[in-house]
Amino acid sequence: MARIGMDWNPENEKFWESEGKKHAKRNLWVSVPALLLAFVVWQIWSVVAVRLNDVGFNLTSGQLFTLAALPGLTGATLRIFYTFMIGKFGGRNWTVISTASLLIPAIGIGIAVQNPETSFTTLAILAALCGFGGGNFSSSMANISFFYPKKQKGAALGINAGIGNLGVSVVQLLAPIVITLSIFGGLVGGSQTLADGSKVWIQNAAFVWVIPIIVVVILAMFKMDNIPTAKQSFKAQAVIFKRKHTWIMTWLYTMCFGSFIGYAAAFPLLIKTEFPEVNVMAYAFLGPLVGAGIRPVGGWISDKIGGARVTFWDIVIMILATLGVIYFLNQHNFAGFLTMFLILFTTTGIANGSTFRMIPFIFPEKEAAPVLGFTAAIAAYGAFLIPKIFGWSIDTTGTANMALYILIGYYLISLVINWYFYSRKNAEISC
Repeated sequence: MARIGMDWNPENEKFWESEGKKHAKRNLWVSVPALLLAFVVWQIWSVVAVRLNDVGFNLTSGQLFTLAALPGLTGATLRIFYTFMIGKFGGRNWTVISTASLLIPAIGIGIAVQNPETSFTTLAILAALCGFGGGNFSSSMANISFFYPKKQKGAALGINAGIGNLGVSVVQLLAPIVITLSIFGGLVGGSQTLADGSKVWIQNAAFVWVIPIIVVVILAMFKMDNIPTAKQSFKAQAVIFKRKHTWIMTWLYTMCFGSFIGYAAAFPLLIKTEFPEVNVMAYAFLGPLVGAGIRPVGGWISDKIGGARVTFWDIVIMILATLGVIYFLNQHNFAGFLTMFLILFTTTGIANGSTFRMIPFIFPEKEAAPVLGFTAAIAAYGAFLIPKIFGWSIDTTGTANMALYILIGYYLISLVINWYFYSRKNAEISC
């Protein structure tokens, strides 16, 4: 397989059509499953935490929300460092390393959850290690941005992130199924007995991803490329911190992706807390599914009509949908609550695509990649903050309403910022 040389230039149409496109597509279609598995591992506790007390653990509501939130804290922090790894190590090299690291929490969780005597501290450490999956997003997006010309970046980044984000829905859909099946026999441990006498294999929720991770590591090793011209020192990349628009776009991307990943982490526990009569796992995967699935559409539409315009109207709908969630929570109407939350997830996905399309138009290419990574890093703190805010709201007021009002305030500020800098007539940068 021919490797990429120093003449890589996707903006050159002749080069793109004759050579660049085939390399870009090959790297994208290995990057996608690698990122999907990263999101699976990152969000595995959103499923496992719901079932721990059912198999003999005795954890408080606060401890369970913490286990669901900790991967968000560590994942967001790792994203800050992962942002600069493509420029330092190369896309192929870092994808191999970062994907292989997912084996550590996957195997560790599979072992730990079989013993109800496992301490909360041990569980918390394993939850923190799931941050390896969260960190991968920044490096993956920075890497793919180098492969595509500006006019196709929105769609390419939307595909990479959108299908990658589906890992949240995949784990929330499949994990509840695989724990009911003895798919490994006695190879990875015995079953646990529930209160109703039925048996589950909760370790399967983690062990089932081990072989796919190994397969993707091998694919990345042999099918991906390092782009020589993407190599940059940390000092060269750090110029982004001096740019005003780095911080503005970080605020806006946190508004949408922070909401998406935070809601994904909190959604199963939120349903269980507010609607205890509902089968959580029959519905929890739907939110991340629609949010991730619509993201490529957000990037594609933004390529056509402009990311700032899409982002503006999307935020308006986010605000209305959040008000709808509050209304149906107060009515204790699960159908309405679920519908409003699905609309909210949809809007977060569209804005994820539209804001990431804006960045390559605001920044020159060498800066756009680290900006993509850094904004994704800060936004990922939503995976920690939103479950904690919901937990605080429920503990102090008895409902999730206060948390949702706080988020509406954030969305209103984001609406004004996006309008002023990017979407109004005579905006500083029209994108």
